[in-house]
Amino acid sequence: MIRVAAVGDIHLAPDSRGLLRPAWETLGNCADMLLLAGDLTRHGTIEEAEVVAAEIKGLPVPVVAVLGNHDYHSDLEDEVTAVLERAGAIVLEGNSTVLDVDGTQVGIAGTKGFCGGFAGRSAGEFGEPEMKAFVRYTRRCAADLARSLADLRDHGCAVRIALTHFSPVPDTLAGEPLEIYPFLGSYLLAEAVDDAEADLAVHGHAHHGTEHGMTTGGVKVRNVAQPVIGHAFAVYHVPVNERIELPAVG
Repeated sequence: MIRVAAVGDIHLAPDSRGLLRPAWETLGNCADMLLLAGDLTRHGTIEEAEVVAAEIKGLPVPVVAVLGNHDYHSDLEDEVTAVLERAGAIVLEGNSTVLDVDGTQVGIAGTKGFCGGFAGRSAGEFGEPEMKAFVRYTRRCAADLARSLADLRDHGCAVRIALTHFSPVPDTLAGEPLEIYPFLGSYLLAEAVDDAEADLAVHGHAHHGTEHGMTTGGVKVRNVAQPVIGHAFAVYHVPVNERIELPAVG
């Protein structure tokens, strides 16, 4: 089993310095990695990012993160990323990383993702330029996630995890007002997860949502927003399956 610790929507700022560090220092006893599912800061400032950096620096497990919409608020997402990376985090946006866990290759593909809605109730790439740009951005995030997951599959990673901020499924939004579902995620992210046969999808963003969900393809989805899980992190056990590669025909 691969032990995946995850949390999102921690919204750290100077007044919460040191809040999560004591719990995170225990991760070496119960997890193989820590995934951060975005909204790590309140307003995306450098000062707030430095608080997050202090929490994660020198932890006993690798830290892999994506940013969330709050981390973009001050238009300093590149600078926020740089602060986190200097502290040792791997920050993903449309790309992937591979961790070696006792000889098992665990691939993590990440993107913030974006909104747009779910099957039968989603935005379309039609009409005004602003609407087209809105949907195209979501499509680009999903396409990047699909490509990154496919690369991990092609490279033979025994475990593949999708890490996003926005949700790929409506299941984990239960508890949020139905009216805002289109602003909490997109079915395009779930299509990427299913097409690449990921083993787990982790997201945040929906503070009043539900922890457990599943894609139509049967991939487990977990909403790890801290208000949902109620702890400094949750741990999920992902089995290492033997994948049988069929020979090419022709």
